[in-house]
Amino acid sequence: MAWVSSAELVAAVSEAGGLGIIGSGQAPGQWVREQVRMAKRLTNKPFGVNVMLLSPYVDEVMEIILEEKVAVVTTGAGNPGKYVPSLQEAGIRVIPVVPSVALAKRLVRSGVDALIAEGTESGGHIGELTTMVLVPQIVDAVDVPVIAAGGIADGRGFMAALALGASGVQMGTRFMCAEECTVHDKVKQMVLKAKDRDAIVTGRSTGHPVRILQNKLAKRFIEAEASGFSPEEIEKLGIGALRLAMVDGDIEMGSVMAGQAASMVKRIQPAREIIEEVISGARSVLSRMEDEFR
Repeated sequence: MAWVSSAELVAAVSEAGGLGIIGSGQAPGQWVREQVRMAKRLTNKPFGVNVMLLSPYVDEVMEIILEEKVAVVTTGAGNPGKYVPSLQEAGIRVIPVVPSVALAKRLVRSGVDALIAEGTESGGHIGELTTMVLVPQIVDAVDVPVIAAGGIADGRGFMAALALGASGVQMGTRFMCAEECTVHDKVKQMVLKAKDRDAIVTGRSTGHPVRILQNKLAKRFIEAEASGFSPEEIEKLGIGALRLAMVDGDIEMGSVMAGQAASMVKRIQPAREIIEEVISGARSVLSRMEDEFR
């Protein structure tokens, strides 16, 4: 959610009863500090920061998170183990994103507070296992709360995740079309027009598969892989492409990272309304199931 989940959206989600997460991506520490302080001005509710552990600014970002006393840190692309003691000593919860049982077990041994089990349906960098099979396996393998992610966009997905043993859900693609989300309107319109097979995977040959919506950039990735380009050459195609889409609105040569749930997003609406719809939808599912199992 880099270039997508900024302070405006984060505050709106937290104000509505969720936990907004700032997507720091490859941003330097000062940008993260500005976003954290803006979010604090917009809400007095807890929120978090997602930290990509491969970022060249990771140490700087972690220091700022400690100084600003952010409530939660979620992490991706690595093991946050060396940061866990200092974060927890400051009262900050640490919740890594994991795509496999093996990594989940390893990170729990490092002392993390919870896990986000992210299925391959999600947007951006992905693993191989689907949410349906990944979540229950991780729930059975660890003794910390598990949050389900990937392919969840409404109350039905929320209830399904709870049935699989998750303690909650993480949603990204649905919130790209929140009114408070600052991505370019062309991106929002692309999500709204997406069909069920439009979110495809690029970069499998590089070892860093990424799910994006089909466009000219996606076609170039696919052609480069089919032509036997080196992983380095293929990776170069994506440099700066996320910002190009999300900020500049180039939905042809930009990387529109979105999950398979994109086709389930039907309109632009306030974050609070999205959350209320998910909750009311979940209650409807629960009521129907109770009737059916009586």
